[in-house]
Amino acid sequence: MRRALGFLTPFGRAAVPSVATLDWFPVAGAAIGLAVGVLWWLAGRAWPPVVAAGVALACDAALTGYLHLDGLADSADGLLPPMARPRRLEVMADPAVGAFGAVTLVVVLVLRFGAFASTAAAPLVLGALWCGSRTGMAVVARCGPYARPGGLASAFIGPGEQGGSTGRDGISNAVVPGLIGVALAVGLAVAGRGTHGLAAVGGEAVGFALVIAFAHRRIGGFTGDVLGAAGVVGETVGLLVLAAKW
Repeated sequence: MRRALGFLTPFGRAAVPSVATLDWFPVAGAAIGLAVGVLWWLAGRAWPPVVAAGVALACDAALTGYLHLDGLADSADGLLPPMARPRRLEVMADPAVGAFGAVTLVVVLVLRFGAFASTAAAPLVLGALWCGSRTGMAVVARCGPYARPGGLASAFIGPGEQGGSTGRDGISNAVVPGLIGVALAVGLAVAGRGTHGLAAVGGEAVGFALVIAFAHRRIGGFTGDVLGAAGVVGETVGLLVLAAKW
């Protein structure tokens, strides 16, 4: 757990991640989401919804150290414009943010802000959504093909999986974080908003899967940036479903 929080947040003692760290991603994600949700709820008690929404966005960025937002921007720069596959990976490795990344980041942040501002604070559902995004990251990292051996996500992949293994070993290794994450996300979602919360988690899963599928088509697998982008997009879709008028 400490290693998962040390990687996913800027707080706690930094620790080199290991293969086992992925098993704790769902729990760490739930903890981050619950923290953001509680701060969102507290802000709503002190300020109007629009201000509370801004506080929620700021708290999420602070608690995650901008890690996944950076992945979203880098992924957009590499995956969206037309270019050869090797060039896509080069662009994604460049820390500079281009036009595609900047526009995508602004659009996603605006959507997240709008969703926060237009619905009542739901800490349990945020815990479910943030848990769901990290669960997806853990599952894909365990059983999906890795497009950039030697990159940031290498520490999470076992020697037998290096370079991307989609065989039985990879799938079996994804069972533990997958089951923990699904159970925790569904439980928090239902406890928070019933079927509405469950629908939000379902929307998140669709958004996450679409980003992973798009990356597979473009670069043949995932990278650390892609996992971050998929998590942010999935959470955003979930927030939009949560804010939808039913």
